[in-house]
Amino acid sequence: MRFQINDTVFENFPELESNRLLYRNFNAGDAADLFYLKTDARVMAHMDSNKHESINDSLEAIKRNQDSFKDKTGINWAIVDKATNEFIGYFGYWRFFRENCRGEIGYSLKPEFWGKGFMTEAMTRLIAFGFEDLNLHSIEANINPNNANSEKLLVNFGFKKEAHFRENYLFNGQFLDSIIYCLLESDLK
Repeated sequence: MRFQINDTVFENFPELESNRLLYRNFNAGDAADLFYLKTDARVMAHMDSNKHESINDSLEAIKRNQDSFKDKTGINWAIVDKATNEFIGYFGYWRFFRENCRGEIGYSLKPEFWGKGFMTEAMTRLIAFGFEDLNLHSIEANINPNNANSEKLLVNFGFKKEAHFRENYLFNGQFLDSIIYCLLESDLK
């Protein structure tokens, strides 16, 4: 049995694809789209992170994503619609718990792409990459309890609710709850 994350994944950034979508490394040209995403009230309502105040915030976020790949601490992709070549969102493993072969995912789409199956398509690819390429044992998602769409997405993929933490997260002077969902590789067999 294998009990370590496959670090060969980090030798060259892996571009992935699915039927309608391309998943590629972020670049500075994505800053305006990321800024749009990270300032939209509908998107940020359940993000529990600070909205971007300027394009510079988005450029810094892109740099952090690139650095996390170089440091082998995370891997995040820009999601691009193949038909239009438009940046429509992002997803990835924003951190790893290496000693437990566990990765924590995050994801977001522009609102005009909600409800069209794009995140379902993307999540299928993200999960496959986690288990098949990274050799993860489990995939975790930490979500805002009020984010019903995210919860529905996870449940539809077989993620199980592991915990509901009460007021465990201080954000903007307010303690917030969080819910942890997990998918084990063995859940897919």
